Amino acid sequence: MEKRDNPYSPGAGRIPFALAGRENNIEDFEVALSRIELGVDSRPIALYGLRGVGKTVLLRDLYTRAKKKKWVAAYIEASPNKSLRALLGEELEDVLVDLAKPGAGETVLRAVKTALSFIRFNVNSEGSFSFGVDLSNIESSNAATGNTSGDLGRVVRDLSSACEKAGRGVALFLDEAQDFSEEDLRAINTLAHKANQERYRLVIVIAGLPTLLGKLADVNSYAERLYKFFELRELEPEASRAALLEPSAAKGVEWEDAALKHVVNTTAGFSYFIQEYGSAAWDIADSSPITKADAKAADAAAMQQLDAGFFRSRWDRASDQQKAYMRAMAADSDKPSKTADIAVRLGFDISTLSPRRAELIKKGLIYSPQHGTVAFTVPQMAAFINRQAVE
Repeated sequence: MEKRDNPYSPGAGRIPFALAGRENNIEDFEVALSRIELGVDSRPIALYGLRGVGKTVLLRDLYTRAKKKKWVAAYIEASPNKSLRALLGEELEDVLVDLAKPGAGETVLRAVKTALSFIRFNVNSEGSFSFGVDLSNIESSNAATGNTSGDLGRVVRDLSSACEKAGRGVALFLDEAQDFSEEDLRAINTLAHKANQERYRLVIVIAGLPTLLGKLADVNSYAERLYKFFELRELEPEASRAALLEPSAAKGVEWEDAALKHVVNTTAGFSYFIQEYGSAAWDIADSSPITKADAKAADAAAMQQLDAGFFRSRWDRASDQQKAYMRAMAADSDKPSKTADIAVRLGFDISTLSPRRAELIKKGLIYSPQHGTVAFTVPQMAAFINRQAVE
């Protein structure tokens, strides 16, 4: 067995060989595309869950499926330093290059020109877009008013019209959606609402942490009725086994049942961990089948990788006071902690700790599953914290 043949894909957002356990989500998305192609509307989809369950991987897979069907598809990830307009504008550049070809109809060119106004809004230069077509005589909508909701709606409306003749539609994929500003979340909600009312040929899929549900509802009270919400949880044992077996089988390598059981139990169904442990076991094994001894020997290497990347990158984002708060949470393992208990452990009044709690939620390190409690957004974070020396 060669390391170069390792079929596992540890790392953030990397699509694995086998996307096990998400068949229902994929089917729901395929149905949504089919409904649009038949001229029927489809509710937007919201995926939420903890870090490491595979939200980004699933979203990327759905994006790829839309692209293969020749839909106008855009994938963006929320950034604290960029607006929805800026992110979507960057993504639309490639989309417009594909659309604006010599011989394109007036409806398509209208959509291109509308989208260009959206991209160029509040930009110093006019940009350098050369499509080989003259847009000067094309009448288009104004998507540069500065009102993100209205401008985004006009872009999607015109793109939707351009897709109608081809029997396709527009698909927007928005990752880490909890990090969008209130204005941008309101624009997304408004677009989804208007698309349903006016039957735009549009599918929206957003993904984020458990805090996403509350944030959507905070900006628009109707949001809870607008989306089809799906919580992505840990994989069931059979799906975990498939995620390990299918990639190795493609390379002609088998697993001992005891080795599979060990990795499935250790990873607790978290997709990110499964790829990391599977990869480590492959690199350690000399030959097929991968044995329990190989799997157990891989534990240290996999944990080292997780500690250095998956956990450390988040731990280092916290201030010393915030780390102290999380240490107090870690006493409850990965179970939700009562904020009152944390206050007692730290020796502070509960109201004094509210700013720390709010900042940790803003950073996406913890969330509030219910009033008066907090929990880690990262699985097995408590164990990592307990392995760290007190600074």
